[in-house]
Amino acid sequence: MFDWFERGSYLGIILFLTLTGIGLPVPEEVPIVAAGVASRAAALKWYYALPACLVGALLGDSLMYAIGRFFGEKILKDHPWWSGFLTEQREKTIENLIKKHGIKAFFAARFLVGLRSPFYLTAGILRVPYRWFLLADFICASIVISIFFGLAYLFGDRITGLIQWAERGFTAIVITACVAALTVVAFFSFRRRRMRMLDQDPEALLENRELLFGPAADRIAETVHLGDDPDHGERK
Repeated sequence: MFDWFERGSYLGIILFLTLTGIGLPVPEEVPIVAAGVASRAAALKWYYALPACLVGALLGDSLMYAIGRFFGEKILKDHPWWSGFLTEQREKTIENLIKKHGIKAFFAARFLVGLRSPFYLTAGILRVPYRWFLLADFICASIVISIFFGLAYLFGDRITGLIQWAERGFTAIVITACVAALTVVAFFSFRRRRMRMLDQDPEALLENRELLFGPAADRIAETVHLGDDPDHGERK
C-alpha cells in the first residue's frame, strides 16, 4: 500500500477509501495513515493527499447511501447476505438512533468499525435528504480524517523508519501477513460485537467508553468497578 501511494496515486487513495466505505474489511484509517506517511516522506503532496482521502471517504459513504435509497428494501428482502448484514430489527434500531441523536450518530459511526456501512445504508433507506446527509458526513469525516492524517504526517518519519527496517528481511512479510489477518479478524469481531449491542443495547454504542476502547470497554469497566469496590480486597 505504501509503495502504491508513493507512486503518486491520488486516484488510488480515492479508490481504496471508496472500497472501504462500501464494505472492504479494512478500517478506513489504514489508507489515511498510509497517505499521511507518504506525504511526510515527500512522495505525495499533502494538500492533494488529504483532499483525496476526504473525497474517497465521502464517495464510499455516498455509494452506501445510494444503495440504501434506491435498492435498500429490495436488497434486504431478496439477498441473504444483505439481510444478515442489516436485519429489519437492526434497521429500526439505527433509525431510532439517527432520529434521536442526529449528527452525533453519524459521528459515532465513523469510530464504530463494522457499523459505519449499516448506518449509511439505513440513512438511504430512510430517504434522509441527501444534502443533509452529505453535510453531516462531510463534517464528521473532515474531523476524523484530519486527525488521523495529521498524526501520521507528524510522526511519519518514525513510521517510515520502522517500515524500512522491517523491509530488510523476511520479517516484513510475516508482520504484514499477521497484521492483515489480525485486521480482518478484528474487523469481523468488532462488527459481531457491535451488531449484538445494536440489537440489545443501542444507546451503549454512543457511550464514550465504547467509542474509545471498543471491545476492551467491558473489561476496563469491570476492572475499574472492582478497584472501586471496598469489599473486593477482603473477599480475596
